[in-house]
Amino acid sequence: MIKLLRIDHRLIHGQVAFSWTQELGADCILLANDDCVTNQIRRTAISLAKPTNVKLVVKGIEDSIQAINNGKTDKYKLFVVVESVKDAYELVTHCDCFKELNLGGATRKENSTKLGPIFFVTNEEIEMLNKMVDLGVDIYVQQIPSDTKESYKKIHGKEEV
Repeated sequence: MIKLLRIDHRLIHGQVAFSWTQELGADCILLANDDCVTNQIRRTAISLAKPTNVKLVVKGIEDSIQAINNGKTDKYKLFVVVESVKDAYELVTHCDCFKELNLGGATRKENSTKLGPIFFVTNEEIEMLNKMVDLGVDIYVQQIPSDTKESYKKIHGKEEV
């Protein structure tokens, strides 16, 4: 069962590893990231940040899509973390199980717009977020579980009156 899909450029760190996994009751974190599959140093550093009682699985985007769609992840209370809007878009458009998307952190880029305290998006990323909203995905900014959710529709003016 998918508990949450979160975008966070830092991938796994204190907020993700402890606050979110505990709040969600997650017993497995799926880190869907192509770079971490081949970057041993990054993968090792990330694995040190995970809680001891939570399984960590690192897969590329395509392999993550396959694992989710073929049911390999069904036995877990799964918390899925990706690094970018593009990665989240790939998962959402290829797996019909994602109903919500948490915008945690994305670094400032050239010509980016600020959506939340540490979440910046380009026009291309806004288009992808809008397409996910059109698919029925509830998108919101929320740094930690105790923060109030800020609806992407409201922030970006897509909320219906």
